[in-house]
Amino acid sequence: MIKEAKISSITPLFPLPQYVVVLEDLEKTRLVPIWIGVNEGNAIALEMQGEKFPRPLTHDLVINVLEALGAKINKVVISDLHDSSYYALIYIECGGKTLSLDARPSDSLALAVRARCPIYIDEKVLNKCPEIESAITQEEIDKFKDALKTMSPNEFFKSLEQAPAAAGPESGPEPGLEPPGTEEGEEEGDDEEDEQDK
Repeated sequence: MIKEAKISSITPLFPLPQYVVVLEDLEKTRLVPIWIGVNEGNAIALEMQGEKFPRPLTHDLVINVLEALGAKINKVVISDLHDSSYYALIYIECGGKTLSLDARPSDSLALAVRARCPIYIDEKVLNKCPEIESAITQEEIDKFKDALKTMSPNEFFKSLEQAPAAAGPESGPEPGLEPPGTEEGEEEGDDEEDEQDK
């Protein structure tokens, strides 16, 4: 099962060439931090700020190509988390068919904000992230974001592993916004891509 989410925040981690983008499920029970490269982080942040450029950037070009072919992005899904990496799927409607394409979460989110399409997170990913028993307050979100600025992906995922397990085989750490262990970013495997999506 998947749950709809939104981008809660995107924060540069200067001087590191990285951003951390935090997704929040619409039920306001989980926060999912994804470490991404600076290029994709800029692409997401600039689009969310309404910045426009005279020539299309890479993700704009992808959207233009899809539109020219009569295709559109229906949704993106953060589909999995293993080995400290996130995975995503982009669902494209084309010629009456729906295609699902494997993609990095950073590119998926950069395309989603341009296509104005829904973002979803698979429950198996949500279950590995800290659970909040009550609705997330802005103060808790700010505290969580501040903690992420000084935490590496490995530290985040390590804290997830060390946290006491709640009832259920896939549950994450006990409720609370203490940044969990090492939830590295996306599914990035390409070292040449700036260690993005960790």
